[in-house]
Amino acid sequence: MKNDSINQLWEAYQKVNPNAPKDYEAWAFGDSKEMADELAKLVIEGRKTATSSNYTLYEVGQDHLPYAGLVNIILDGEENAVAIAETTSVEIVPFDEVTAEHAYLEGEGDRTLEYWQNVHEEFFKKELETINQDFNYKIPVVCERFKVVYKK
Repeated sequence: MKNDSINQLWEAYQKVNPNAPKDYEAWAFGDSKEMADELAKLVIEGRKTATSSNYTLYEVGQDHLPYAGLVNIILDGEENAVAIAETTSVEIVPFDEVTAEHAYLEGEGDRTLEYWQNVHEEFFKKELETINQDFNYKIPVVCERFKVVYKK
């Protein structure tokens, strides 16, 4: 069952955008309430316009691969809907080929590639442990760009 904040935000969005698609994904960034809150705030501020995910998890069926045109309801750490973003592009690249531009667009930390690599290596290692796989610098990474189309 979808929570009330998701329904309310979606209904408000549909009123100003009657051509809105029928389907959307609702999700929070990261693996903790604090991370979800922090990254949702960056999205609302316009600093975060990209994200990265571990392609291997899509291969094992843990989620659906994003695609250009996908509408996403961004949730905070309490699972409250805070914004609607549309995926503008998706590219799958090896971890060690993620660009400095993509790291910057993710909007996290000091926005450098080095920061991105350190944080995501640790994050992906934890995710891979849950499916008994090891991290390496060639794992495929889903680099997704998005634009906010509606804010609470």
